[in-house]
Amino acid sequence: MNAEDWESEFTKYRSSPEFQLLNPNMTLDEFKKIYWMEWTHRLWGRVIGVTFLLPTIYFIARRRVSASMAWKLTGICGLIGFQGFLGWWMVKSGLRDDLFAPGSHPRVSQYRLTAHLGAAFGVYVAMLLSGLSILKEHKMLANCEEALKRIATLKSPALRAFRVSVAALALLVFTTAMSGALVAGLDAGLIYNEFPYMGLGLTPPKKELFDPFYSHVEDQSDLWWRNMLENPSLVQLDHRILATTTFSAIMSLFAYTRLSPAVRSAIPSDARKGVMGLVHLASLQVALGISTLIYMVPMWLASAHQAGALALLTGATILFSRMTLPRRAILRKITQQSVSTTGTKPTFASRMAHVPDVAKS
Repeated sequence: MNAEDWESEFTKYRSSPEFQLLNPNMTLDEFKKIYWMEWTHRLWGRVIGVTFLLPTIYFIARRRVSASMAWKLTGICGLIGFQGFLGWWMVKSGLRDDLFAPGSHPRVSQYRLTAHLGAAFGVYVAMLLSGLSILKEHKMLANCEEALKRIATLKSPALRAFRVSVAALALLVFTTAMSGALVAGLDAGLIYNEFPYMGLGLTPPKKELFDPFYSHVEDQSDLWWRNMLENPSLVQLDHRILATTTFSAIMSLFAYTRLSPAVRSAIPSDARKGVMGLVHLASLQVALGISTLIYMVPMWLASAHQAGALALLTGATILFSRMTLPRRAILRKITQQSVSTTGTKPTFASRMAHVPDVAKS
């Protein structure tokens, strides 16, 4: 709030490895910029925690949510708290005394950075799935006849493999995003700023990818996994491979929904739109990723690329939600309401009558 406070904070920063080895010429005005970024991030994280915790306590205390949702909300609150701990743990890794050693590069641990980002994505997905389940179940309970048709369609054998593929795709998108966190943590995007080549070929030389320098034991038994997680050249290559695999998987899923007669006839319209949305998001994300690399990772473009990863994960999560059945408790309520309305309990045959013949076969 005043010049003395700023000078006190700047003095603390000047004692850090980052200042002494990377930013020895930084001015107070430049320090204020990075200070405000970090301060805003921490404050925003606390605001998120409070704005989720207080309503959770209210809804559970007033019994305005089901028991299962109460557990979900409590779990998300725990994840938010754990995310805050991971942030502190990550920052601490950039303040170690051994970072003053000659040849050291002061930065936070790429492992802790990946864990921090992964937890943030996990909290987001948990929130999104919980919200989508509430909306979906509310819509089904409002129109039981349409809900029974929807449930019969989702139970179609033709969609079983598609549903598993969507779940696997969401996991692949998450894994690719986490490999991107390793790239960011190691500044691996600042090398091989070209695409699709990396130097003289599609991959760097093998001796560069599996460099004994990164091994920490005499027998070099950790050579492979250390290089995969700590060697910037191999980390960037891994991210390229995962990104290409993710894009190919999405395009394959799109082709599957269009070329398979059984799936094309059985898939709900909103799921079909969800697949098309993934194609658009993946195409945008590929363009952002290549641009980020070619232009030497400018902050605004790197941030857009990270946001694109979250958008792609959102699309995969929404598609997964559209392909899953409601909870058993909701299924029972739908059946009971249908019985009270029609006076007869719907049989499996009557529910399957709404499913196309191709899907039933």
